[in-house]
Amino acid sequence: MTPCAGLNLMESQISILVWEGLTNREIAKIVGTSEQMIKNNRLSRAFDKLGVWSRLEMAMYMASHGGKNRLPETKRQDFLGAGSIYTSV
Repeated sequence: MTPCAGLNLMESQISILVWEGLTNREIAKIVGTSEQMIKNNRLSRAFDKLGVWSRLEMAMYMASHGGKNRLPETKRQDFLGAGSIYTSV
């Protein structure tokens, strides 16, 4: 399985975190970047690639396209196995 619709791994992970309801601040803390980088760079690129205009549309896209299962198995284990999305926020 490949990352979501042409998204790179980071964009796929961020899209999943949006789908899970995390804020830009929470996502930035998890992926190790700034809130502004998430808002102005990562999300806008992912929106363009997915053809969506908002976080809500992105979450709906992720829900209808498999959510976490959209990550390759090894990356899903790395992403989920570290526990960072549940312990850092």
